[in-house]
Amino acid sequence: MPTPSHLSSKDPRYFDFRAARRVPETHAWPGLHDHPVVDGGAGVGEDAVPVVDMRDPGAAEAVARAAEQWGAFLLQGHGVPRELLARVEARIAGMFALPATEKMRAVRRPGDSCGYGSPPISSFFAKSMWSEGYTFSPANLRSDLRRLWPKQGRDYRLFCEVMEEFHGEMRTLSDRLMELFLAALGLTGEQAAAVEAEHRIAETMTATMHLNWYPKCPDPKRALGLIAHTDSGFFTFVLQSLVPGLQLFRYGPDRWVSVPAEARDAFVVNVGDLFQILTNGRFHSVYHRAVVNRDSDRISLGYFLGPPADTKVAPLREAVGRTGGKPAYRAVTWPEYMAVRKKAFTTGASALKMVSVSTSNDDDLSNAAADLISS
Repeated sequence: MPTPSHLSSKDPRYFDFRAARRVPETHAWPGLHDHPVVDGGAGVGEDAVPVVDMRDPGAAEAVARAAEQWGAFLLQGHGVPRELLARVEARIAGMFALPATEKMRAVRRPGDSCGYGSPPISSFFAKSMWSEGYTFSPANLRSDLRRLWPKQGRDYRLFCEVMEEFHGEMRTLSDRLMELFLAALGLTGEQAAAVEAEHRIAETMTATMHLNWYPKCPDPKRALGLIAHTDSGFFTFVLQSLVPGLQLFRYGPDRWVSVPAEARDAFVVNVGDLFQILTNGRFHSVYHRAVVNRDSDRISLGYFLGPPADTKVAPLREAVGRTGGKPAYRAVTWPEYMAVRKKAFTTGASALKMVSVSTSNDDDLSNAAADLISS
């Protein structure tokens, strides 16, 4: 098992990114430039990151194309107020600007899923990432954040109020996007309602929020904000500041596509592994990473959606009928899949291939993705 990150509770030393004048070997990653990076902005042809406007009558078709071809898209017309998003970003920036001694009060302990520290995925790698993060459950927001603000003063109150307001908006948006995804599968409104009545997918979805701070870096060509990975759940909304840094991986030829960050009120939506299973591989998860730069800090927020821990996720009957008639994956709970994913990280295998029950044309992509993570 690789050594834990420098911000884990087993090794609670604090790395002061602000004081760094060089990138130490602990944070220097090999293989960062094995693939070219291309611009994903509008007007750049096949590498333009797809845009879905929820106000468009053809939004379901646009989601289908994006989820099949990319596993990600920019979401506009979602109705979450721009003013709220600005307040969310400001509160996140203020939290990461707290003194190290205060942030370290909330460092993640062994077995904790919430708290302050390096990205949770970092425990699988010997190298450290050029970022800090804070993870919490919106359902337990106030109790989780008392570790950071034990006196529950003004900053605590304002932070909680903004995040609760944001969570309310995002939970409503999550239900709307799930409806759009089901329509993108080709289901009529009546069929989608029947699927929801049977499986209660949207009703029981759980949310987790992960806040990220990517400090400016003295040598960004050697450092990495977040290692290449897929999200494990159903889908993720990513709110990012106007500083670019998110990149999506595309195959044939292999390259990284930089996600444009100019649209302040657009969310990036990433399809997750469990949604690939739910749709029987029709909609696929996307490998993505975060890079850093020399001149500016970058902030992002991931709003992760997935099933309850005890729910078995299997290909929907309606999706199987549209993808060859046979389930491509076995049923797994989220914790069971995370155990498979942990093994995949430590062996260099593909977690999705490990839960696959049939040979498909995706095997080569799964092997290439495993190579991407282990490189």
